[in-house]
Amino acid sequence: MLIALKLLGSIALLIYGMKVMSEALQKMAGPQLRHLLGAMTSNRFSGVATGALVTVAVQSSAATTVMTVSFVNAALLTLTQAISVIMGANIGTTLSAWIMSAGFSFNVTNIVWPAFLLGIILIQMGKHRYAGDFLFGISFLLFALGMLKQTGVEMDLANNPAVVNFFSSFDSGSYLTILLFLLIGTVLTCIAQSSAALMAITMVLCTTGAITIYQGIALVMGENIGTTLTANIAALSANTQARRAALAHLVFNVFGVIWILIIFFPFVRFVCGLVGMDPAAESQSPTQLSFALAMFHTAFNVTNTLILIWFIPQIEKLVCFLIRPKEGEEEESGRLKYIRGGLMKTPEISVLQAQKEIVLFGERMQRMFGMVKELYGVRDEEAFKSLFDRIAKYEDISDNMENEIGKYLGQVSDAHLSDDTKETIREMLRQIGELESIGDGCYNIARIFRRRSGMVFTEEQNKGMDDMFVLIDKAMEKMIDVLGEGKESFSLQLSEQLEQEINDCRSRLREQNAKALDNRVYGYQESTVFVDLVNECEKLGDYIINVVEARFGV
Repeated sequence: MLIALKLLGSIALLIYGMKVMSEALQKMAGPQLRHLLGAMTSNRFSGVATGALVTVAVQSSAATTVMTVSFVNAALLTLTQAISVIMGANIGTTLSAWIMSAGFSFNVTNIVWPAFLLGIILIQMGKHRYAGDFLFGISFLLFALGMLKQTGVEMDLANNPAVVNFFSSFDSGSYLTILLFLLIGTVLTCIAQSSAALMAITMVLCTTGAITIYQGIALVMGENIGTTLTANIAALSANTQARRAALAHLVFNVFGVIWILIIFFPFVRFVCGLVGMDPAAESQSPTQLSFALAMFHTAFNVTNTLILIWFIPQIEKLVCFLIRPKEGEEEESGRLKYIRGGLMKTPEISVLQAQKEIVLFGERMQRMFGMVKELYGVRDEEAFKSLFDRIAKYEDISDNMENEIGKYLGQVSDAHLSDDTKETIREMLRQIGELESIGDGCYNIARIFRRRSGMVFTEEQNKGMDDMFVLIDKAMEKMIDVLGEGKESFSLQLSEQLEQEINDCRSRLREQNAKALDNRVYGYQESTVFVDLVNECEKLGDYIINVVEARFGV
């Protein structure tokens, strides 16, 4: 019982170490990784290289794949680019297997104690806390590997009659056995949601002599398929393209397993030869066994990528055929488009999902204002009611979007974030608050139009409202540009100038209204409605400039 608990505890510590190390690396290099993914995927080869580099950097193919799916969901990567990045992620993740094989080759526990000490010093210093988190993560990982190796020796599986009899009942030279172990590896990886943990268990079983190298490699092949579940879960509630990207990961690995199975035994002998091991020998060196597993993992993913990189267009056509867009999807349903269910769990990347959603929020508010302008000229009662109801629906949509995006950002804020990302989230919360105010303002203007029923504005009043609408349109267009393309490409001065023009227009129209009232051009009721309209339009200008300033961090 104690040995079993040590085994389970070591695996838990291994998973935790991988998680801490990966998150620390993402926090240290989050913005650079986002830039790398967006900028270095111009062709399939650079996409593969980018995927491999990012995965090596964060030490998690699942993080890279989920990151890539989220980029596709946010329309920051095309499906073709995503497929190449996922291929590269499969290569980058092989480094983890080599780290583990090193852990099984010599006693690594002695070197973790100074790493723990240095890690806590860096964390306490504050300035380098992410480096300290990384050291803690990799120390936990190496310590867990050492404990796994020690537990494997204590279990002495090779001399346990029950274990020996169980595994010896499987014929290592049979394809049926290989398929069975492949299935076991797939199911266990799906359950554990960690291919690294299953790789460590496989190494324990192989190095202790419980299973043969053929059975171990079959488990590794199953782990390659099982690990694709993470991205597919992340994409369940995402858009069509994101689901296709996740499916492409599964197609890539399944195809690789199929062709490997065709040449399984010759390929395994070739891989074992690369590390100087004979798979048919009766006794095997634990070091050679662990390196053989790592070598197979690398050779499998590299060879698979070299084959399939030429067939990315065909993979894209296949996943597009298998996953069709939903018919009748309503763009204006009020549902979030880029973030659904909060399943994109990479905190430093999730802000991009939310920013893309904020752009959509702004575009919907611009569309709502377009309806308000249209409502101004509607005289037919039935047509007026129909358009007014649509505007009221958009006001509900604005409330819903503010709540959903705010809730999503709140979930992201619960994670350990870099200071830059925390500041970005604060700015985004300001943006959605002001965008919701734009929705309220548009609805208030529509309600004033309803009060105007039966009134006829003068030509001068109509021209004044047209001037105000034109200025607000320009301000909104600039706001959408700043939200979408980024503050680096624009100047705050132009938006401030437009806001000042809106203020000047309000003052001019107020003065014009006072003179018209004095000259009895129209009555007090018409004057009140007109001034209320002008004031609400000016408030819209304030909300718009507030959104822009929040985007600039002012």
